[in-house]
Formats: sequence, structure tokens, C-alpha cells
Amino acid sequence: MEELWRQFDRIVVFDTETTGIDFGRDRIIELGAVSLEAGEESACLDVLIRLPEGRTLPPFIVELTGITDAQLLAEGVEQEAAAADFCRLLEGCERPLLVAYNAQFDLNFLYHFLRPCGRADVLGPPRFLDALTVYRDRRDYPHKLCDAIEAYGLGDTAVNSHRAVDDARATAQLLEAMAAERGDLAKYIDLFGTHPKYGLSGRKIASVTYRPQSYRRQRPLYEEI
Repeated sequence: MEELWRQFDRIVVFDTETTGIDFGRDRIIELGAVSLEAGEESACLDVLIRLPEGRTLPPFIVELTGITDAQLLAEGVEQEAAAADFCRLLEGCERPLLVAYNAQFDLNFLYHFLRPCGRADVLGPPRFLDALTVYRDRRDYPHKLCDAIEAYGLGDTAVNSHRAVDDARATAQLLEAMAAERGDLAKYIDLFGTHPKYGLSGRKIASVTYRPQSYRRQRPLYEEI
């Protein structure tokens, strides 16, 4: 991780749980993140977000995450409060890095979550790193977070529970393991792999370079630019 810490003051690893996969229609129901400074966790976000009145969770999301409508109502906060909590993780940092596993998905949702609150500009300063893109270059298919946890022997301390803060912490541990394996993480900054057949999912992020990425390991994606 030394090369990343030379470039960035803070690394924020985050994850979202949502009502579906369409960022224009679906909603974030849970936002989790860990803020790392000098290799140590300095702050944590773990928040449920209420749905608008009249909306309920799809049954498959309840089954996947264990989150229920009653739980959102009792424990959730309003979108504006959760957005403010997330933005605080980036306050006072001149060189932040945002990391997620399948960052294209999470960043699309995060932007559309922050924009109605007038806070989308917080995504301007950070650079982005997609841990999934790195993992696809390291191991053959399948490429779910649970597969990465198993491949790197992290099962004793990391869990892909489909709860946001758990998955964010698992991704942070995965990042450390991938850095120990090979010192090229910095070459993936603002470089996202796309599906080799179906291309880009979601809206393009202006600061990110996109390249088709094979589901079978070949040469590293950054060598194809």
C-alpha cells in the first residue's frame, strides 16, 4: 500500500445496499464506509436510509440483505442526514481516494444519492479505485466479493454479508492483500474494466478511463491503454 499512501492522505472504502440495480429508479437503503489514514481505520459510517413514503423493499432484497421495511422505519435516517455523514468522511482531506468493489455501480448510485442534497460536488476532488477491476486481473472468473475473500484466504476476518459496512471492511482487507501480492494498485487509479461483451454499465464517470476487460486473465488492464 506504500505507493497509494504516497499519493493520498485518506482512503475511504465504501459500499451501498440498494433496492435494485437501476440508479435512476432504485434507492440506497444502506451506506457503509471505512476511512483509512496511514493504514489505520480513523472513522466509520454505518447507516440505514429510510425509503420515501409509500415505497417498500422488494422481497429479494430483504432475503439478500436481511434488511426489512420495519428496520428501515425504526433505525433509518433521512437521505439528507446520511449524505452529510458520508461527506464528513472526506472533510479536510486534500488528496482523497475512494475505493469500492464494483465502483462503477456504487459511484453511480452515490452520485444520484448526493445530488438531490446539493452534495454531489464532494465527488469532485477524490480519485477512484475499483477493487473488482484489480481482482479480475488477478484471478479468473467468478469475480464476486465472496470469491475474492476466499481466493486471498480472508475468510477468518472478512465477510461478504451484503451489509454495507461489512462489505466495505472486507474490501479494505482485500485491498491490503492485493497490495501485498503485487505493487501495482496505483496503476488502476481512475481505470475501470468493463464487460467484454456488454460494455459499460451505468453512466460514464468523466474522470475515469474505461477499457473492456476479459473475464480470463491476460495481461494487466493498464498495459492495454
